[in-house]
Amino acid sequence: QVQLVESGGGLVQAGGSRRLSCAASGRAFSTMGWFRQAPRKEREFVGAIRWSDGLTRYADSVTGRFTISRDNAKDTVYLQMNSLKPEDTAVYYCAAGSWLSALEGIYEYWGKGTQVTVSL
Repeated sequence: QVQLVESGGGLVQAGGSRRLSCAASGRAFSTMGWFRQAPRKEREFVGAIRWSDGLTRYADSVTGRFTISRDNAKDTVYLQMNSLKPEDTAVYYCAAGSWLSALEGIYEYWGKGTQVTVSL
């Protein structure tokens, strides 16, 4: 059974940093994605990484501020968030899929999410 568990969420001040983790177990997938959902908004793509070579892609809104990395030995993916803004406040989800895609439908398994709140 595939299990994705996010951690690292919490309250951070604007301009600060936070690192989220996503520990994966079960089936192997080629890609791990990060998505987020702010209150009263649809879930949106943040970024993704390919396990094999570390290739990444990001949403324009986070490019230059967020970095995704992976530790293959630990089956864990990280989302390093810097220069956080109040508009980054959301529940952050990791997801497992087969393609390096920004499309939700590509991802087959999802974690339960972790809340990140950025205060002024």
